[in-house]
Amino acid sequence: MQVTTVGLDLAKNVFHIHGVMEDGSVGFSRSLRRSQMFAFFERLEPCLIGMEACGASHYWARELTRLGHEVRLIAPVYVKPYVKRGKSDAADAEAICEAVTRPTMRFVEVKSPEQQAILSLHRARSLVVRQRTQTINMLRGLLAEFGIVFAQGVGHAVRFAKRTTQEQALDLPPVALDTIIDLSEQILALHGRVLWYGRKLTQAAKSEPRIDLLQTIPGIGPITASAIVATVGSAAQFKCGRDFSAWLGLTPINRSTGGKERLGRISKMGDRYIRHLMVVGMTSRMKQIKSAPERFDPWFADLLERKPAKLAAVAMANKTARIIWAVLTRNEPYRIRTV
Repeated sequence: MQVTTVGLDLAKNVFHIHGVMEDGSVGFSRSLRRSQMFAFFERLEPCLIGMEACGASHYWARELTRLGHEVRLIAPVYVKPYVKRGKSDAADAEAICEAVTRPTMRFVEVKSPEQQAILSLHRARSLVVRQRTQTINMLRGLLAEFGIVFAQGVGHAVRFAKRTTQEQALDLPPVALDTIIDLSEQILALHGRVLWYGRKLTQAAKSEPRIDLLQTIPGIGPITASAIVATVGSAAQFKCGRDFSAWLGLTPINRSTGGKERLGRISKMGDRYIRHLMVVGMTSRMKQIKSAPERFDPWFADLLERKPAKLAAVAMANKTARIIWAVLTRNEPYRIRTV
């Protein structure tokens, strides 16, 4: 009797597989080392394979698909309810095998190597941005102990670092001055790396038509557009724009019961990085709307009058997410509606 479904629990070196036969009986439950994976699945008849979505899952999904299998990726949070008891690789593989067969299960689209390449740029850039912020905070803290304060913001920090490394006009003890100069040089180096990653992302964006389509949406630049396309692809896994917005965590939590609808704060579930980029982009757009409200949709101006700035930025990001879904699924540029 042929194995129809396999649950694969991924790891670094030792993987666990759980196979189910046509009649529902367990065909096998065993561990495989990385070097044994391809040989095992080459011998296995084509079947449905389920895996938890993670960094390495997209690679294995592409490789197993080439061998003729049907591979589906599941978010780990949707697998957890199917774990019967305890936490082990065998229990996780069994839970994945059960979850992948559910008719209402939601799956993650397999990323291409090109999508993962763009995401690697985003992750590296995010790391360097955090390091730059940490170094700036350290510099501000040390200078404050000597009564020296400069304005907040990356631009002011970079200008201060340039003056310090070029002029060295600070009235500080020699040891402290050497420390401040070294931190200033580190800030300038990190700032240069951030700019380099930004240029690489802009170049990568030119090779993907869908990124150009998203940039027709106001408030969406090359960095946000490339992050969205590299993460969700065509967005075909979402049934509607609200599903995409909910996946980003931009929709309110629903706690309705007894016919009474209660909506709370946004869920903040899903991709934190994209949600952050979108809220920052909408915050920047709010400044343009405040300076020239007549040039924008009246909905935005009315929202800014009624709601606090941060809440309005999230609401704008929520609406923009639905527009993004429509642009990706229809494969058409955004057109501003005229009355």
